[in-house]
Amino acid sequence: MRTLSPTLLGICLIGLVACQPKAQLGPASAREASPLPGSTIRTPAEIAAHSTPAVVSVRTGQSLGTGFVVGNDGLVATNLHVVAGSSKITVTLADHRDFEVVEIWNGDRQRDLVIMRIEAQKLPVLALGDSSAIHPGDTVVAIGHPLGLEDTVSNGLVSAIRKVDDDLTVLQISAPIAPGSSGGPIFNDKGEVIGVATAIMMGGQNINFGVPVTYLKDLLKRPSRVSLETFATATAEEDEAEAPAPKRKIPVLPVRVLDGCSPESIALMLKSIGNAIDIGAPLYNDGNVEGCYHVYEGAASDLERRLKASCEKPMKALAEGRKKAARLSDPSDQAWALRDTFDGLLDVIKRWGGKRASPHGAPRRKK
Repeated sequence: MRTLSPTLLGICLIGLVACQPKAQLGPASAREASPLPGSTIRTPAEIAAHSTPAVVSVRTGQSLGTGFVVGNDGLVATNLHVVAGSSKITVTLADHRDFEVVEIWNGDRQRDLVIMRIEAQKLPVLALGDSSAIHPGDTVVAIGHPLGLEDTVSNGLVSAIRKVDDDLTVLQISAPIAPGSSGGPIFNDKGEVIGVATAIMMGGQNINFGVPVTYLKDLLKRPSRVSLETFATATAEEDEAEAPAPKRKIPVLPVRVLDGCSPESIALMLKSIGNAIDIGAPLYNDGNVEGCYHVYEGAASDLERRLKASCEKPMKALAEGRKKAARLSDPSDQAWALRDTFDGLLDVIKRWGGKRASPHGAPRRKK
């Protein structure tokens, strides 16, 4: 597990690491906030309907988080820990378009914030509110993508405003924040962003934290652009004592196991397995080994059920992988047993695709 920042006094940040680019004054990006009309109190449903087009997913090879658009010219905010150490970051918009991050606009290690830029224009932007006007007892709404489940809305109260030290104040809220929701917006009852979801108190029920949006506003005013390579190097964690490498037992399946499987069934396997790994692997890397296993087990069970009888051998491979994992007692071993099953199926599909290619590498035409 990662080491915790001593300045947080027991608050467990989900993987916070170190980097704060030097601030330099510069021209601000063109931004057009899109607040809800008027200053009327809105229901969580109204806030969600208006705001979800500007809420995004943020992915790296090791992590999954949430973000939101703060500049219509491609500026996206999230937690720094979600993307720390990564030189390739993908942002998926609400309309399911994918964009690679092209540079880091600014970041703040202590407040666990980062602003990234993608090559996109005329994006919907969330209105940033006044976090200094928030008081304990005020209602809040959080939107995130916990475990990759898009646009999950939760509501609650501001439980307290905690001063960690002279440079850091956090909002304690009762609205749940789950892995994958880190970096998502927290709204007041007018639909304005007043915080960024960033932390949970391990072992506490509904004890969650957000960073006040005032810190984010400050970053927007003073861009300090760095390349992704520079950012990745600066935010890479020091290697911890590595756990023993798992003994992989990836089955080598003959290509004929796919005989009778329709192209739709093979596409379903690719999609289902890919989604399971995208969600489960970050959980494992964050220390939630049991969560990873449950994601893999659920995906394998669902895929086994959805594959038709004509795709019998892959169904049996999934069933055998699930039985093997169920016989094991350690959740880590269980997770790796199913991952081996997944990787074996991915490997045979890859070899099957290669056999179907022409000698010159071009796919054969369907007859």
